[in-house]
Amino acid sequence: MPRNTVSAELIVTAALRLLDQVGVEAFSVRALAKELGVAPMTLYTYFRGKDELLDAVRDHALGNAALTTAYGGWQHQVRTICRRLRGQILEHPCLTSLLQQRPLAGHESAESAESLLRALVEAGFNEENAARAYTTLLGFVVGVTTLEVRLLEENSDPERREKVREIMSGLPADRFPQLVAHTPALRHTIGGDVQFEFGLDLVIAGMEQRLILSP
Repeated sequence: MPRNTVSAELIVTAALRLLDQVGVEAFSVRALAKELGVAPMTLYTYFRGKDELLDAVRDHALGNAALTTAYGGWQHQVRTICRRLRGQILEHPCLTSLLQQRPLAGHESAESAESLLRALVEAGFNEENAARAYTTLLGFVVGVTTLEVRLLEENSDPERREKVREIMSGLPADRFPQLVAHTPALRHTIGGDVQFEFGLDLVIAGMEQRLILSP
């Protein structure tokens, strides 16, 4: 690939694609350069190092979750942003590692935070409660979706899936009566759209109650 056809946007897009294929641990600038057909030093003219490139990839992916046009009530805006964030993580599982390993700092990832905080402030939350609600929402989406990604990985491995099933079915009912009784329901409700929406409903309902009691 000729030098003048490379751009920061192209590098980030290709890096995200490669990260989805090999994961964060196996990713390298050298491998990305090979994928693009350029020398590794070419990439360093755009990014000072691997960490800066990974930040750019994370911020680019999260930027797609931002609600660019505010409309509807604050609950609708919150749901929209949270759903988009979950969608990005499910589409790009490498984000689970990037979000855990690297703090949010880029302008693109800030777009989602800005949109979410704006919706909360417009709803009537004061500065501290808006910040706490934002942190709660982010923790919920990232935590639940990270678990969902891991479960999808486990379910793709028949041996691993069977081992989990054996462990759960072998629990003594006299010691874990509730866990044994709820095992079928737990299997049915882990992950998926319905479970995500159920949890999001609970979080938003709590936020609505807090808004009434202490705006």
